[in-house]
Amino acid sequence: MQHPVIPALASLVGPAYVLTDPAATARYTTDWRRNFPGAALAVVRPGSTEEVARVVAACAEHRIALVAQGGNTGLVGGSTPDDSGTEVVLSLDRMTAVRRVDPLDNSMTLEAGCTVLAAQEVAAAAGRLFPLSLASEGSATVGGVVSTNAGGEQVLRYGNTRDLTLGLEVVLPDGRVLQALTALRKDNTGYDLKQLFIGSEGTLGIVTAATFKLFAPPRKVVTAWAALRDPQAAVGLLARLTEVVGERVTAFELIGREALSQVLAHATPGMRDPLATPCDWMVLFDVSETSAVLDPAPAVEAVLGDAMEAGEVLDAVVAASGRQAHELWALREHVPEAQRLHGASIKHDISVAVSRIPEFIETAGAALRARFPGIRIVCFGHVGDGNLHYNQSAPEGMPEADFRAQEEAVHEVVHGVTARLQGSISAEHGIGRLKQAALLQHKQPLALELMARIKRAIDPANTFNPGRLLPPDLH
Repeated sequence: MQHPVIPALASLVGPAYVLTDPAATARYTTDWRRNFPGAALAVVRPGSTEEVARVVAACAEHRIALVAQGGNTGLVGGSTPDDSGTEVVLSLDRMTAVRRVDPLDNSMTLEAGCTVLAAQEVAAAAGRLFPLSLASEGSATVGGVVSTNAGGEQVLRYGNTRDLTLGLEVVLPDGRVLQALTALRKDNTGYDLKQLFIGSEGTLGIVTAATFKLFAPPRKVVTAWAALRDPQAAVGLLARLTEVVGERVTAFELIGREALSQVLAHATPGMRDPLATPCDWMVLFDVSETSAVLDPAPAVEAVLGDAMEAGEVLDAVVAASGRQAHELWALREHVPEAQRLHGASIKHDISVAVSRIPEFIETAGAALRARFPGIRIVCFGHVGDGNLHYNQSAPEGMPEADFRAQEEAVHEVVHGVTARLQGSISAEHGIGRLKQAALLQHKQPLALELMARIKRAIDPANTFNPGRLLPPDLH
């Protein structure tokens, strides 16, 4: 028998935009990594903020849980329904309007369903830069990245999504709309309410539009790949670069040998090791300049030369063209896909203070190898902001099932070292359903209590993304 909320939703958004057939809802009910397959009571695709508000109000009246979804590129099971078949997925994929672009104000306002790539293109058409850059940018939406506070490759210079967001439009659990789409840089009139919703993973409100900062685009980008003595040399090279070129260091990525080896093992034609002699640790970095009259290349080459004399950098190549820079970045960007093709893997998204990255890599690596002989460590990530994607692949010849059986023990080691170094068990992927146990174990109890109190105050009926981020027993 059809649930009475279904015809009510159809009357609000039109029958074509309320999906109930499993074949039609499949793409909305399975997460990116296929770890949390679910079933939806319905998938609703409103076309405006007003329709979102009406849908939310109707679901609140029927006490139906809502799962807001953008591009469904999340990695922690936070944007798909559970398997109960009682939750409604509210997809923002029809809401793609560009509401405003102001180059003089260096801001733009987009609806939540715009992809990150589309946002970049809108900014570029106005002669500006929207610096958020993700591997999933062709599918990830701006509403989704706000809700998860996504990071990416240029956080070092421009910050996380939180730092790029000026204002929000948010539908609350009772159907009211918080209009805070300001482009103001300074507004000292009380609590900065938008910060509650950025990174809240859809548990407090549904973001329907956002105003973002824009920047002058770089006129010159120097891209380099360097072989290093060890991770300590990577941190040292970053410090050298920052001392000489300051905030022009836009991205600084560490890549371990196992990560590059897996990329090359599954390489597309034309991919190769940029350097003749293999080494254990490499960095890939960009230094960008917005001025038309300044060239950072001589400074970068001088820094690399000094680091080579000091024995920190063993070899290096500076891209001679945009195409060569693209080829270097392709190696970094293919690491996650290569690991997937390589077989079973256990993934972590941790952060520590930049100065403690070498200590983390040494301590966690030694602990893992002692407990799991032969384990292969796939370490790569955004060293410039302290975020490592610290993953593990199975020892050679170990059956996948046997390796998967060790997953919780591997997490225990990695998260334990992270906690001892005062780091975070989730740097940019969020909590969702995947990391709730780790959150409860490693987050300060008072912080968890305050988070739960905020959730109860804004969503007392617990209808927005229940069971994600905060476990149900904390509501």
